Amino acid sequence: MSLASRAVGAYGERRAVEYLVHVAGMQVLARNWRCPDGEVDIVAREAGTLVFVEVKTRRDRGFGPPAEAVVATKRLRLRRLAAIWLSEHPGYEVEVRFDVISVMRPRRGPALVEHLRAAF
Repeated sequence: MSLASRAVGAYGERRAVEYLVHVAGMQVLARNWRCPDGEVDIVAREAGTLVFVEVKTRRDRGFGPPAEAVVATKRLRLRRLAAIWLSEHPGYEVEVRFDVISVMRPRRGPALVEHLRAAF
């Protein structure tokens, strides 16, 4: 992944956290949680629900909307990672949900953030 791609991704994750906290009213528990099997972008809590959030950021729609990049293999991996996170963080006997946050970062103007709740 190029330095520019990483910068765009980091920008999107910052916007996603701002959105989750200030608009959706969630509590962020972890960012970029990693284990040998992969990474979860954001783990958050909304009331009695633990939310695993995948963030996808794009500069344009040349490859389609950002959320379309969360394909079946990515969804399966996120479910596996969520199970690992839960096993490493006992005491979270709550409902689990998987959300996707799409961030479009145009060359000019503010970013467009779309929150897809229970995306998969």
